[in-house]
Amino acid sequence: MEKKVGEAFAIDEILIEIETDKVVLEVPAPAAGVLTELVVADGGTVVSDQVIARIDTEGKAGVAAPAAAAAAAPAAATASAPAPAAGGSMAGVPMPAAAKLMADSNLAAGSVPGTGKDGRVTKGDVLGATAAGAIKSVAVSAIPTGAPTTSLPQVASTAKSADLGERPEQRVPMSRLRARVAERLLQSQSTNAILTTFNEVNMAPVMDMRKRFQEKFEKEYGVKLGFMSFFVKAAVHALKKYPVLNASVDGNDIVYHGYFDIGIAVGSPRGLVVPILRNADQMSFADIEKKIAEYGAKARRQAGH
Repeated sequence: MEKKVGEAFAIDEILIEIETDKVVLEVPAPAAGVLTELVVADGGTVVSDQVIARIDTEGKAGVAAPAAAAAAAPAAATASAPAPAAGGSMAGVPMPAAAKLMADSNLAAGSVPGTGKDGRVTKGDVLGATAAGAIKSVAVSAIPTGAPTTSLPQVASTAKSADLGERPEQRVPMSRLRARVAERLLQSQSTNAILTTFNEVNMAPVMDMRKRFQEKFEKEYGVKLGFMSFFVKAAVHALKKYPVLNASVDGNDIVYHGYFDIGIAVGSPRGLVVPILRNADQMSFADIEKKIAEYGAKARRQAGH
């Protein structure tokens, strides 16, 4: 809801946003008045022609019935945009497309100045500010004080953060639109040919470094310096830079991970297996190479049985 029970609004002011599995619809006020009751709380599911709120076109702000206010108390306030100031000002409130883009870009509410109608933030405002580097994302950490700092993306939705020691997670319910997109993508993956793209990288500096320190590295740590440790470090760096990629889908929730587990393909006589390097961000080059060698030896032993 854009408005809370007891708040006044002007005609054509946005009262609520309804999200379907395809679009986000803004519902404007048919007349000036006061919101008196929320029949359906934020995040609820409704059908066509269902009553979701009641307004009083002759009422005044702050005079909502106690029963209506009590019924609306459990409703969760939207986190995607700041509430409009008293008097109906919409300055700084993002439009639906802008709010989604801000959430996807981990941008804090109020960090983008609006140039739209009544000062509302448009999608163009967000794109322009992002391109200009004028705003910074705000990270939410669920790690206890003193533990290594790992950031979780700030998501403009009702989210639950779990502190699993040094492995925090943030669980966010998927919107209907995002759930439908995920469903269609999964369907496309199972019915269409999957293509892979390649980007070329100049590995000469890495190859030179490996050649220069390989002998010393092996003498000190008892394991050869391969290329996989470089690839693992690069993957962790990329996931830290783009934390939204370090997520998974669990039922109807998106789970954002504040830790970094990297799968490594290891060859064995029976084929490839993919053991996991857990907390790879906390591992050194030597730790990574030792773990890969250990997994490789274990896969060969198991194949021998």
